[in-house]
Amino acid sequence: MGIEKLQAELDKDLEMLRARDFWGALALICCAVFFLWRTSFIPFLGENRAGVSGAEWYNSAAIVPFGIWFAMLLLGLVLLRIAIKAGGAKRAFSAVGLGWDRQEAIRIGSIAVIMGMFIFALVPRVDFILASGLVITALIYGFHAGRVERMLQSAVAVILPGIYALFMHFPQAEWNKAHDDDWLVMAAWVLLTLWMFAHDRSRIARATPWVAVLTPLILVTAMAFGFRQNVPNRGGLLFSKIEYHYYVTLRPLWRN
Repeated sequence: MGIEKLQAELDKDLEMLRARDFWGALALICCAVFFLWRTSFIPFLGENRAGVSGAEWYNSAAIVPFGIWFAMLLLGLVLLRIAIKAGGAKRAFSAVGLGWDRQEAIRIGSIAVIMGMFIFALVPRVDFILASGLVITALIYGFHAGRVERMLQSAVAVILPGIYALFMHFPQAEWNKAHDDDWLVMAAWVLLTLWMFAHDRSRIARATPWVAVLTPLILVTAMAFGFRQNVPNRGGLLFSKIEYHYYVTLRPLWRN
């Protein structure tokens, strides 16, 4: 293949990528705006809504969701600007711009399913550290190498415990309790990690368990004990023990 033909192929791929970025940015912006709107129902800046009074802004449960969704909105706007400047919008509207690529469709679909299960099925019902650890492991193992079979394996590892938690403990009254779904998520996390080590010896695979454990552990303890935030499912399998030892074992050391 000549240099000019190769360059033409690369330009074509880049145009298609920018067109997809254009549609992806719009979806990201819509998602961020929706969740910012839903977060606005949480009392913030000392407001009083529906009998629920917000204390100081740094104690509000809205601060973390606001931060996450504002960051996602900013990311979407930056991506949209890059796509428009590169001609992605013109191609998106003139030739639909989506094209069809089976691997790309599986990649996007798998990520969407994993994140949907994490937000709507796991976080409200399952210990936050366990749910986040499973999802972080699934995202790193499934997508860092760009292999379709790994994407599907990761999606299945999250879908199965997610569906179980969603249907077996659907009522909101069940959300703040430890259930068998905590153990199921832990089992899925351990099995996926062992499967990853059996098929991937890279440095990324070796670092994944550390990232999957430390990231949600630091986040949830900082939220709960540093910023005095509400955290999801305080009665979860791991966080309930962390909270117990914080107040019963550690805190008396400096309180006394």
